Amino acid sequence: MAEQLTGAIKEMRLGSPEVTKAFSAMARAATAPGVIDVKTKELIALAISVAIRCDGCVAFHSEAAVRQGATREEIMEVMGMALYMGAGPSLMYAAQAIEAYDQFAAKIPAPEPKA
Repeated sequence: MAEQLTGAIKEMRLGSPEVTKAFSAMARAATAPGVIDVKTKELIALAISVAIRCDGCVAFHSEAAVRQGATREEIMEVMGMALYMGAGPSLMYAAQAIEAYDQFAAKIPAPEPKA
């Protein structure tokens, strides 16, 4: 997938150079080594990619994690966190949806039954 997307990303860069330059600069700044090492940053990015369901992101960050020396065991542990966070937010949003419904239902009169 990463190879397939490379051409499309190049087209995006040609079509919107200023935006993609800014995005690339942000990517370099975010992935630069700092208090958190690059491998850990790639593991975080991979987990986020899974949680937000971004196929291309999964491909690119899987490759980057391998290049940074991530082990299969590290990937498996990070995937556990991605699964937890992918499901956890759904639970939180569901609770908010129910709360919103209850609040609106208390304020808006029920429609008259149709005969």
